[in-house]
Amino acid sequence: MKSYKKELWFNTKNRMEFINITPDVEKAVEESGITEGLCLVNAMHITASVFINDDERGLHQDYKEWLEQLAPHEPINRYRHNQIGEDNGDAHIKRQIMGREVVVAVTGGRLDFGPWEKIFYGEFDGKRNKRVLIKIIGE
Repeated sequence: MKSYKKELWFNTKNRMEFINITPDVEKAVEESGITEGLCLVNAMHITASVFINDDERGLHQDYKEWLEQLAPHEPINRYRHNQIGEDNGDAHIKRQIMGREVVVAVTGGRLDFGPWEKIFYGEFDGKRNKRVLIKIIGE
């Protein structure tokens, strides 16, 4: 069995952003030479997420509004986590809701998606460098 590793780095302009990383993951699958296997895409930071859904602006805005209702950023003193000098207690909760990683089958050298599925990086505490791991295993 072969394996391939690639990292993506992000430094978003906004505190919360969703970025379609499907083309980057597809490129990694191509670079790997693996035609049958699995592709793991993992947010390597506790206040970021990787998830699969539709690439539709209205849906992404709905996510942002829903997440902000569930875990509003302010007032920052509402989170015990922020008592240690942080201001990102909400971002930890948002990450937990949206998930840490996705695994997609690789079939015939391509990501084996359902209709409309795309892979997204979700940022909830932006404006600094963060990493996404792509790990592909198979033959």
